[in-house]
Amino acid sequence: MIDAGRHSILGVKINAVDYETAVDRIVRAAHERRGFAASALAVHGLMTGVMDEEQRYRLNSFDLLVPDGQPVRWALNWLYRTGLKDRVYGPNLMRTVCARAAKEGLGIFFYGSTEEILLAMKKNLEETYPGIRIAGMESSKFRQLTPGERDALADRIRSTGGSLVMVGLGCPRQEVWGYEFRDLLQLPVLTVGAAFPFTAGKVRQAPKGLQNLGLEWAFRLCMEPRLWRRYLFLNPAYLVLLLLQALGLFDSSAEGRKPTRELLYG
Repeated sequence: MIDAGRHSILGVKINAVDYETAVDRIVRAAHERRGFAASALAVHGLMTGVMDEEQRYRLNSFDLLVPDGQPVRWALNWLYRTGLKDRVYGPNLMRTVCARAAKEGLGIFFYGSTEEILLAMKKNLEETYPGIRIAGMESSKFRQLTPGERDALADRIRSTGGSLVMVGLGCPRQEVWGYEFRDLLQLPVLTVGAAFPFTAGKVRQAPKGLQNLGLEWAFRLCMEPRLWRRYLFLNPAYLVLLLLQALGLFDSSAEGRKPTRELLYG
């Protein structure tokens, strides 16, 4: 198990850990049935915290933020000499947690995406991890919830008896959800982004070689051209700001500002 501490990348505190450490922390929280928020951040997710002080506060309030993208892992190794040999890729983290949950009898509630994707994902998960206990599934409403809907959703999740919640709402909505629901549910929440459609077999993942080179973004841009703003603006900005941090010209100590209102994404 590797745990090289938590370090600020442009003001967002990333845990320099491996899969084993991340899974162990999530599963331990599930057994203890306590609030615990975890997310896998690539450059886009990290940059949402750089550009928005309230989002930075939310992210830094998470119990675990792992380096989903190779450029985030490289930054940890470059700036802090963490020696990480691999990233903790969100889809793989989700699958590893599912395997461990199946082995230890932990029920999982899945929230987000569409009904079609959830049903396909359920089928694939049950075939891949015999004995997995899916406590419940609910698709996104693709809008903000009312306070009453928020409370009713939390009640439905708790009533299933599930031990942990996996959320696939896309960044940054899912991180907001994790921040706002963690203490309400008193269960671990793992936000996993595109892992739902990947696991359902509805969206292709980048070839392993491109992933290792940190070029997964280029593959996703080809597959989903609508994401062009995310990659063509945020990736260069990330590199420039990272260089400024390395030169001591970027204040990476800012914690962010506590949100003044709930967003209640659903």
